Amino acid sequence: MNDRLLEGIRYFTRGTQILSGMSIACGDGSRVETAMDGNVSGQSVFDLASVTKLFTGLCLMKLKEEGLLDFSRSVFSYDPRFTGLKDRTVWELMSFALTVRTPVRLDACPDREAAQNALFAAEGMLQTDRRVYSDIPAMILKYVAEAVSGQSLMKCVQEMILEPAGMRETWAKVPENRIGDCQSYDREHRIENGKYILRDGLKPGIPHDPKAAVIQGDTGDLSGHAGLFSTVPDMIRFCRAVLDRKIVGEESLKEIAVNRTGQKRPDGTYTQYLGLQCYVRHPVQYWSEIPVYMGCEAFGIGGFTGNHVSVDPQRNLFTVFLGNRVRNRLTVLVPEEGKGLTDYGLREDGSGMFRWTDGEVIPSSVKWVHRKDEYLHRAVSETLGLQEIPFGEA
Repeated sequence: MNDRLLEGIRYFTRGTQILSGMSIACGDGSRVETAMDGNVSGQSVFDLASVTKLFTGLCLMKLKEEGLLDFSRSVFSYDPRFTGLKDRTVWELMSFALTVRTPVRLDACPDREAAQNALFAAEGMLQTDRRVYSDIPAMILKYVAEAVSGQSLMKCVQEMILEPAGMRETWAKVPENRIGDCQSYDREHRIENGKYILRDGLKPGIPHDPKAAVIQGDTGDLSGHAGLFSTVPDMIRFCRAVLDRKIVGEESLKEIAVNRTGQKRPDGTYTQYLGLQCYVRHPVQYWSEIPVYMGCEAFGIGGFTGNHVSVDPQRNLFTVFLGNRVRNRLTVLVPEEGKGLTDYGLREDGSGMFRWTDGEVIPSSVKWVHRKDEYLHRAVSETLGLQEIPFGEA
């Protein structure tokens, strides 16, 4: 276990209790370094959450490489159930060029069938928001991949990613004999505009993401935007397979990592910097999912449950964080008008302890992503001897 990585983890698991546990793995072409702390082990199974989008995106890129999928064709032409996307292309979904709306919130639907019907009724319009990242495109791309391949998305993931990478501990439906290794994401606390929300009773092995929980549940029918479960050893294999070009080729990796959405706005703010179903480097590091020691061909993504994966094919680098920031923690705090985080007894960075309505005092993981650079990515860069790459020189 690497001591420097362990030091970085312990800020979150012991110093602030932002995380109940975390495992880190990082490496280059010649070495892999790991560390873990808290309520995790080498056998722990983590809910990958939005990291699932990387798998979905790579499957679509592989289908394109094989000449089976044309990104310029409409979604409707592949799956006619999407009647509201007759003139919207696969490319627009892959590149987050669309704002895609469903007639009702998917996580408010009573069951799987109702949620699927709402998704099939989705409509898209050209993107205009500063925040362009969305789950809905990956949820729709699942059905495109299935129409093209003639098999389930999970089967595509199995054949195109898991088998080439040698991954045997990644599932959409966790085997019964591994349920006991699953991290628990139960008792998540949220405060949204004065409304106190407790998500209680979530079973291990069920996706934490509310939309995936409704549509995927325990069926094993992978949702596309979230729903995969994996271990640190398997995610090391995933990263190495991507870097070794075992999943998709060089040109596809370059295409994935091109900024498709990011730009500076007249008011000085920036839109999000996204590639194809992933994040790419942002000029303001505070908003960047990609660490400063990776360059312009790097891409990655985070997962709400406490995860991060980034790879730099040009420099042969990878970083994986698998953690749990959900279990019995305050994860989201949207203050009421005129209030800030400190009005709720938290620090400005979102850390601290909060007394819930029943009197229980719980740790806060609000805004935890903005602490990763200082404590986790710095530990990775020092461990691997990496230098910061200025954005303009990336």
